[in-house]
Amino acid sequence: MAQFLLLTTVEFRIMKRFTILFLFTATMAFGQTQTEVVGNVKAAIKAGSSKELVRYFNETVSLNVDGEKSNYSKTQAEIIMKDFFKENPPSSFDYIHQGNSKEGLLYTIGQLSHPNGTYRVYMLLKSFNGKYLVDTLDLTKE
Repeated sequence: MAQFLLLTTVEFRIMKRFTILFLFTATMAFGQTQTEVVGNVKAAIKAGSSKELVRYFNETVSLNVDGEKSNYSKTQAEIIMKDFFKENPPSSFDYIHQGNSKEGLLYTIGQLSHPNGTYRVYMLLKSFNGKYLVDTLDLTKE
């Protein structure tokens, strides 16, 4: 009987640690700050990874690539960005300016360099159900 209680105590400790780890991971994945999202988007653009980039998109995103502007689902946006990165593989990407609108929305302006030129990248983040997500992404050839 003592072994049963000891085993139960050990199992309880394991479950408690697992629960804490799970909650910490969930908070990191779903409760990222604006700054973390901006940094992760920067890394995704720099790497030319459409798959990683759309992780930070809202379910519907306003996307403008060289004047072709429309609202797209995440799936459609991933295909468009995959084609964009294929045609314009990034050699560098940096933010030039970041700020908050009067409504409290975060925006960034960046410059993406690729072998044949540069793009101005405008991004608008909004909070959706407590998560900061890209609502607008505008890529304009300079």
